[in-house]
Amino acid sequence: MSDGFPALRANSYRDTWCGQVLPDRVDSQARVAGWVHRRRDHGGLVFIDLRDRTGLVQLVFNPDEAGEAFALGHELRSEDVLTAAGQVVRRSADTVNPDLPTGEVEIRVADARLLSDAETPPFEIESFSGEVSEETRLRYRYLDLRRDRMRQALELRHKVSSAIREFLSDEGFIEIETPILTRSTPEGARDFLVPSRLQRGSFYALPQSPQLFKQLLMIAGFERYFQIPRCFRDEDLRADRQPDFTQLDIEMSFVDTDDVIDLNERMLAFVLGACGVEVSLPMRRISYDEAIDRYGSDKPDLRFGLELHELTEVFRGSEFNAFRHAIEGGSLVRGLNAGAQEMSRADLDGLVAEATELGGKGLVWAVVEAEGWRSPVAKFLSTDEIAAANRELGAKPSDVVLLVADQPLLSAEVLGELRRRLGERLGLIDSDANELTWIVDWPLFGWNEDERRWDPQNHPFTS
Repeated sequence: MSDGFPALRANSYRDTWCGQVLPDRVDSQARVAGWVHRRRDHGGLVFIDLRDRTGLVQLVFNPDEAGEAFALGHELRSEDVLTAAGQVVRRSADTVNPDLPTGEVEIRVADARLLSDAETPPFEIESFSGEVSEETRLRYRYLDLRRDRMRQALELRHKVSSAIREFLSDEGFIEIETPILTRSTPEGARDFLVPSRLQRGSFYALPQSPQLFKQLLMIAGFERYFQIPRCFRDEDLRADRQPDFTQLDIEMSFVDTDDVIDLNERMLAFVLGACGVEVSLPMRRISYDEAIDRYGSDKPDLRFGLELHELTEVFRGSEFNAFRHAIEGGSLVRGLNAGAQEMSRADLDGLVAEATELGGKGLVWAVVEAEGWRSPVAKFLSTDEIAAANRELGAKPSDVVLLVADQPLLSAEVLGELRRRLGERLGLIDSDANELTWIVDWPLFGWNEDERRWDPQNHPFTS
């Protein structure tokens, strides 16, 4: 086995994966099968890149060696399905493709057979662009799934699921399936309903998650259980959830917080490692309050700076009425230093509009200069206030600072979201970096100002 693909049993279609025709096969015979990825007709020679799940291999149709198959080489089109056999030979030095594992060799075709003649595809598989609509992609899903990006996504999902099962099985967990058709139970979202044929007027509900069954299994003594279930929720699409999605459920008995964290971070490291992503253990832990105060989010991106700072005491009693009145009303003033940035007045005013759209009362911006701040509110602030704010924010000339005065949580959330957007826009985020973090010590409830009630901050699974 190589790269997760077992050796093939030879048959009339193939004896070798396309991606396994490597330099160690030179001077041997190989038969491959797959889809025509690319065709180049040079008159005297025809070159075909043949594709299967494992990769590409180049076929050469030479009239002196291919015989009757040479005529077929001239007729082949993109996405035709083909089986071909011949000798594996080295390419000449000037034709080696260093971007392919099979790029040093090719197969000189001696025999070939067309298995399926493809119609012209509605879009090119090889040079697929984002201009193809999702509707077209879904209509021709079998073609869409031939693209590398889609194949890699499904292979990644398989790796993740396999690694989860391997890790949890070694940790003494048992995988148990739970029913899909069940009775409706009060949970957080609407159920999908399935009419019963045998009991007219009655309906099954598809599970939002196997919550009741997990509790049943724990009570029954299956103290280490897991499942990778399908979940169904009749609700609008979200960025991280569809009406039909998959989740991992893990249940343990007789454990404390550190047991749960230890198991999950070791599992994450194992699963991500199986996918080529290295994670350092133990993972950092940040309290909920610290995450809100420093990053304005309970799921902060720690791959870049721009941390939030509280400036309430700096501006307490300020002549700037917006800050003074907000502080007197129990609000906090928070700020962040975006660093030395070239931002136009339109860019800065755009940030003010974004803060308002996010629910804040507004945003104060300032560009730090040697003699003070360049800002619409600078004339209302004292020299001492500006100097103290600069010290707290670590601001230097040319830095752009942003300030928000609002209710404690809202001021953090508004500035935290602006922090995230600036991190993306300014190119501050290293997309190859990983910074997994536990957020601990969550409050059980939070005050909902609009509904005038206490809401659970995490799902407590209670009626």
